[in-house]
Amino acid sequence: MKRKATSTSAATASLFAEAASRPLADRLRPTRLDEVVGQDHLLKVGPAGEPGPLARMVAGGHLASIILWGPPGCGKTTIARLLAEAVDLEFVQLSAVFSGVADLREAFAAARDRRVMGRSTLLFVDEIHRFNRAQQDGFLPYVEDGTVTLVGATTENPSFELNGALLSRCQVLMLKRLDDAALETLLGRAELLTERALPLLPEARQALIAMADGDGRYLLNLAEELLQRPKDALLLDTAGLVNAVQKRAPLYDKAQEGHYNLISALHKSLRGSDTDAALYWLARMLAGGEDPLYIVRRLVRFAVEDVGLADPQAILQALAAKDTYDFLGSPEGELAIAQAVIYLGTAPKSNAAYTAFGAAKGAAKETGSLMPPMHILNAPTKLMTQLGYGKDYAYDHDTEEGFSGQNYFPEGMGRRQFYRPVERGFEREIQKRLEYWAKLREQKGSA
Repeated sequence: MKRKATSTSAATASLFAEAASRPLADRLRPTRLDEVVGQDHLLKVGPAGEPGPLARMVAGGHLASIILWGPPGCGKTTIARLLAEAVDLEFVQLSAVFSGVADLREAFAAARDRRVMGRSTLLFVDEIHRFNRAQQDGFLPYVEDGTVTLVGATTENPSFELNGALLSRCQVLMLKRLDDAALETLLGRAELLTERALPLLPEARQALIAMADGDGRYLLNLAEELLQRPKDALLLDTAGLVNAVQKRAPLYDKAQEGHYNLISALHKSLRGSDTDAALYWLARMLAGGEDPLYIVRRLVRFAVEDVGLADPQAILQALAAKDTYDFLGSPEGELAIAQAVIYLGTAPKSNAAYTAFGAAKGAAKETGSLMPPMHILNAPTKLMTQLGYGKDYAYDHDTEEGFSGQNYFPEGMGRRQFYRPVERGFEREIQKRLEYWAKLREQKGSA
């Protein structure tokens, strides 16, 4: 009997040792859906009393195939596992990084056999966007006939990375990056489990949360490193924290969703004349390793699309930033880009030229191949002169006002106004010129 007790004690000790050797993030993995933080919009009842989509599925006891789209460390894998438990499905996990066609065939065959025995399967595929188009097509018949309930996880925009046919059979749910409150909850759980307070001053604790950038798993890995410090160690300030842990590079994939999101944020901040916000997004892109010349190309586009003739210097400033960066390189040349951002952000805005050109293209497509009026055509041959090419053309410089007021639109097409300058910046002066010429045109009877 004594020997048996010894064996039980050894087994218990071994169990505790195994638990202690697991990463803190794994030991703190939620065991119930109501323990998941930061995704209340999917898992809880909203302010209006309407349950989130996953809460509704669980309440109904039926889970549809879904794609969980969200940043790293927001709980995609945990949610998938807990959903399987909540609706009593067999949980099978694959990673698109390490799995191939053979693994998929094996998973589908096992799910089919399980179904015959009355047991349904939730197939969780992590990084599902890593599968190529043909592999994604392989899911379709098994999802369609209910052999598996597919839960795919991706950090990339499904619109770009997943087949339309697969997307049409799945509900896409967007998970949020964990906010500060959710990350603070995770730190509290870590301290409760380890029975130790993090050795941080309040400002350093906040810096730790900022360092995690919404990634709960990364935050807990940092916390685990800090909790291994001696118990009698001094509390760290922010500078001490930076020295104690390796700071993570900003989350930014310059070939995928982050690339498009941040350049859109920069462009729209400039359009909204929020120069400080534009500088922030510029700094985020540069810190993430974006090609500075890509940013400058967008600034040149912005100068002609959103500033235009409200400030004719805008395009020159944007091109000067490109030339300066070409000459100096990083990091010195980045200041020229920042200067261009400031100039564009503070410039008067007008998309009148952009709109005018769009309207003109529409009119050109609509009117087809109408010929220019004869009086504005050159007559390089005698025959063309005889046919009336160039007849009655009025040379504007010979008129008193330097403006003949002749018609330059095709015959059969009425005069149209495509360009409508705004009452801002230099375009205010342009508007005065247009009004003056319109008045002269009316006086000369050619309006």
